[in-house]
Amino acid sequence: MMEAELKRVIRDFPDYPKPGIVFKDISPILMDMQLYGEVIAAFAKRIQPLNIDVIVGVESRGFWFGPAIAQLLNIPFVPIRKKGKLPGDTFSKSYDLEYGSATIEVQKNCLKKNARVLIHDDLLASGGTAKATADLVYLAGAKPVGFAFLVNLTFLNAEAELDSISNNIISLVNY
Repeated sequence: MMEAELKRVIRDFPDYPKPGIVFKDISPILMDMQLYGEVIAAFAKRIQPLNIDVIVGVESRGFWFGPAIAQLLNIPFVPIRKKGKLPGDTFSKSYDLEYGSATIEVQKNCLKKNARVLIHDDLLASGGTAKATADLVYLAGAKPVGFAFLVNLTFLNAEAELDSISNNIISLVNY
């Protein structure tokens, strides 16, 4: 039921940001607070059994849902940001995207040693961002125990790449 509703509101933008890419625009969910609340509750219900200590969310759309999920579960939220956006000492990881490359960072003092971490982002495509985020979690001495995505582009088979890190892969919409 929720997946059908989400598919109804998520908009496709073909050939954005480059030809051959179909951009999944999830911003309409933010315009419907009833649906937004249902998304947060659905994530929290599926994440709670993982017994996590913290959620890390990837800039920028991982910030749309991650803090609200963390608040509902009464656990911390730690932002993963693009290079140069965080003050203080950071761990960083460079990786390739479907249409370029990027470097992400996390502040060194934000994740406790051996903390059980859920990695949250809006969309799972090739898995590059999720894997790079897991590398940051490991660098900080914590342990990624699951992933949560609003959208999973299953035809790209990224789950197979992430299974070596954790087979706890949650998605609310699959294409």
